[in-house]
Amino acid sequence: MANIKSQKKRNLTSAKAAARNRAVKSSVKTAVKKVRTAVENGDKEAASAALLAATSSIDKAKAKGVIKKNTASRKVARLAKSVNEIGKTEA
Repeated sequence: MANIKSQKKRNLTSAKAAARNRAVKSSVKTAVKKVRTAVENGDKEAASAALLAATSSIDKAKAKGVIKKNTASRKVARLAKSVNEIGKTEA
């Protein structure tokens, strides 16, 4: 345990930030899971709506610095690709 006052404050701040980051990452994972579930069910409208929400969630996480720019871009691209392929696999 830290004896220095400033380090005690940093420990508290770091704990708050870690909790916030964990919550943001969790919301991103939930949004991504909703898109994947809709894609598996073959529901184009639900998948598109879920993709919009997931993209928003990912962009917010990127803006807060929770995930990196390229990671966010990669996640959005993969989700969009999976949603766009819904109609192609059935036809």
